[in-house]
Amino acid sequence: MTTIAVVGAGPGLGAAVARRFGRAGFDVALVSRDADRTRAFADELAGEGVTARGFAADVRDPAALEAALDAAVATLGPIEVLQYSPVPHRDFMRPVLETGAADLVGPIEFSVYGPVVAVRQVLPGMRELGRGTILFVNGGTAALPHVERAGTSIAFAAESAYGHLLHEALAPDGIHVAQFVIPGAIIPGHPRKDPDALAEALWTIHRDRHGYRHFADDLEA
Repeated sequence: MTTIAVVGAGPGLGAAVARRFGRAGFDVALVSRDADRTRAFADELAGEGVTARGFAADVRDPAALEAALDAAVATLGPIEVLQYSPVPHRDFMRPVLETGAADLVGPIEFSVYGPVVAVRQVLPGMRELGRGTILFVNGGTAALPHVERAGTSIAFAAESAYGHLLHEALAPDGIHVAQFVIPGAIIPGHPRKDPDALAEALWTIHRDRHGYRHFADDLEA
């Protein structure tokens, strides 16, 4: 088995995905801004029998993200699955009439430049393996723009388009690209939006390799 890289690995969904793929035999590369927390979580997973390592990078820093993914490959081996799922900053969610050009720099760096950097970094290894899965995880504004959340609505739309283009372009190479939309908050105990339920859904998308856009739950207007 090879490696899953979780970009934006946190204590909720990222942790659940790490455990789900780890149980299936994947090594796990955890990428987030907080180096100490990421290393601590990797140690926790190791205690559960999952081979995991933590790597620090801000997704808005292309050089740091490239270096983190390179280090993951050097440490754990080829990345077969890339999950891009960092949580957007609250200041990305301004009303549209209060959003200027400068307010869109962060969201675009976060949701467009970051995914492009990550994908281009792992793609050669996936092609060498002859297989791969790229999973983009987004909030509901990726599918239903919200007038009060202009930054994510605009940036997620661009990320969605990029992912859809990759879905078509990479299918002949045996690389499946999919988007998983989670409307609203992740809710522990919820039948569809509990972290473990979401991780299972992502595992199913990876395993079944059908279609581009998938929903965790009904969209919230």
